[in-house]
Amino acid sequence: MSGQSLIAFLIIGLVAGWLASFVVGGSGLITYLLSGVVGAFVGPFLLRLVGAEFEVGGPLLTQILVSALGAIVVVLLARLIA
Repeated sequence: MSGQSLIAFLIIGLVAGWLASFVVGGSGLITYLLSGVVGAFVGPFLLRLVGAEFEVGGPLLTQILVSALGAIVVVLLARLIA
């Protein structure tokens, strides 16, 4: 992964985590970043698992929203376990 791709991935994760925080709560830059980055892996996996396709606007917006969905699931699962 190139440096630019990594930075883009982290920015998308940060935005996705921030959006997810409106649904499940939470605060802090590190919390947003971690939940968003993990959500960037979990979101597409969950959509593929259920056979759903999701596309809104352009690819960037779709990736942010799918990552936010994954971040919401990750935070809710973490709270359920804890």
